[in-house]
Amino acid sequence: MTGAVTRVVIADDQDAIRHGFRLILDAQPDMQVVGEAGDGETAVALARRVQADVVLADIRMPRMDGLELTRRLAGPDVDEPIRVIVVTTFDLDEYVVTALRHGACGFLLKRAGPTLLTEAIRAAMAGDVLVSPSVTVRLLRHLTHPSPNEPGEPLEPLTPRELDVARLVAQGLTNAEIASELIVSPGTAKTHVANIQRKLGVRNRVGIATWAWDAGRLTS
Repeated sequence: MTGAVTRVVIADDQDAIRHGFRLILDAQPDMQVVGEAGDGETAVALARRVQADVVLADIRMPRMDGLELTRRLAGPDVDEPIRVIVVTTFDLDEYVVTALRHGACGFLLKRAGPTLLTEAIRAAMAGDVLVSPSVTVRLLRHLTHPSPNEPGEPLEPLTPRELDVARLVAQGLTNAEIASELIVSPGTAKTHVANIQRKLGVRNRVGIATWAWDAGRLTS
C-alpha cells in the first residue's frame, strides 16, 4: 500500500482547513492528498476505498467524530489498520489519551504549523508517534491503564538496553533522538523498538509508553 509518495486523506468539516492542508501537503515531493471528507463516516469509507497511507482527522465532525474514526481505522481490533493523525483546535487531555488509545499515531494542534504537520506524517510512516510538544510528556502520564492487548508483563524479558529504549520512548523521544541518546544508529534504535513491541505484545510506541509508566521504568 505504501510507496514513495504518501497518500493522505484529509477529514475536517471546515472547507478552509481542508484547502489549507491540501496546499501544504501537495507542495511536498513525498506526499499527495488523495481525498477529502467533511464528516467522519465519509472519511472512513473514503480512506479504505483509496487505500490511504495516512488520514488527518479533526475531532469534532458531523456523523462520526475523529475519535471514533480513529478507532475504526487504527484501533487494536482492525485487521488492516490505516495510520491516523488527529489534528484539532482542542488541547484537552481526554481527547489526546482517547485518540492514542484508539491507535492514533499522532496528535497535533492546528496552530502547530505546516512544518510539524509534514513531520508528523513522515514520522507516522516511519513508525513513530508525534504529539505536539506542548502536550507530549504530560499526556503520557495519563496512559496508566493497559488495554487487554497491552499486558502488564512482557511475553519475554527485556534486555537492559531494551529497558533503556522503553524509558526513552515513554519520555516521547523519536527513534532518531533515542539513537543520539544511546549513541547507536537510528536503524538499531528502530530494531530495539520493534523487539520491545513484540515482547510486550503491543502494536505501537504508545503501548510501550503505557507499559513503562505502569512498570515504573521511567528512570534508569
